[in-house]
Amino acid sequence: MSALKNIALLAGGFLIGTAGVKILSSKEAKKVYAHTTAAVIRAKDCVMTTVTKVREGCDDVLADARDINEKRDAEEVCGEVIEDESEPEAPAEQA
Repeated sequence: MSALKNIALLAGGFLIGTAGVKILSSKEAKKVYAHTTAAVIRAKDCVMTTVTKVREGCDDVLADARDINEKRDAEEVCGEVIEDESEPEAPAEQA
């Protein structure tokens, strides 16, 4: 009985596999694949649009931060008084 059961299972698996391949390669299945792929492409485009907007916002913030730092650095340089702590040079004697 066990051999007959194994043969029946093998034949059933073969039939299901053959039918599965035919179903997966049918015109209707290909339409489903095309619609699914189109939906994925639309989703990707939507995500990329959002990423681009966020990236542009980050670039604006970064540019503003750099401007603030440049202004701050310029103010600090103008506000600093540089003192000459070196000793005055003695006049050179001419021979």
